[in-house]
Amino acid sequence: MLRATALDLAVLAGHLVLYPSGMAAERRDPPPDGAPQLPTAGRARPPVVLLHGFVDNRSVFVLLRRSLSRHGWRHLESLNYSPLTCDIRTAAELLGRHVEEICARTGHAEVDVVGHSLGGLIARYYVQCLGGDARVRTLVTLGTPHTGTRSAQLISAHPIVRQMCPGSDVVEELRRPAPGCRTRFVSFWSDLDTLMVPVETARIDHPDLTVQNVRVSGIGHLALPVHPAVATGIRQALTVEKAEGQEGADARGAFSVA
Repeated sequence: MLRATALDLAVLAGHLVLYPSGMAAERRDPPPDGAPQLPTAGRARPPVVLLHGFVDNRSVFVLLRRSLSRHGWRHLESLNYSPLTCDIRTAAELLGRHVEEICARTGHAEVDVVGHSLGGLIARYYVQCLGGDARVRTLVTLGTPHTGTRSAQLISAHPIVRQMCPGSDVVEELRRPAPGCRTRFVSFWSDLDTLMVPVETARIDHPDLTVQNVRVSGIGHLALPVHPAVATGIRQALTVEKAEGQEGADARGAFSVA
């Protein structure tokens, strides 16, 4: 626990240095008129959309982006949403518009999404409740409070934080049946994540979803998007195709980074 806490503090210090660089939206130069579109999913990996957590920004994914880029991913998109956003549904609708724009710009019919903490919950709402499963092939969540975290009750004055509490309207919506959901879910949860109370809230347990829950040992909440071992697990998750007949399955995995 002490090592994980020290690592989280080191990650926080480094992230505070990088934070200003991630406040502005990522620059994307539109292709010139008449230019051919990029290769579609049949010939290249789909774009990866990275979605940060509460009061954070795209700078949290600097190391993960570098890892994915070095291993052959070419279409990486880091999205910012305002810390003033007060509703997960609104943020999910905005994510949906971004995904449509990315698909139109790249020529891909699908994307993969990696969401840290609240970002994972926003992405899951888009997939499960707004028809995003037609666009999202794989959703990877990192320390996301899928069934609500009791730690959110300590700062529940903010409306979007209240939606991360156990029993919130959003959490209850995500419990509803989701027959035929086409997205594959991979949820990384850490046994030393002090912001997820209980830690198992970062698992996805839903009978209609194809889920792989991956238990991580030895790191805390802030280290999940930056640790090289987790990055390796994310790369593996994004290269696995969903097998036929796995709806509702829970393929468990675990690794230690202690």
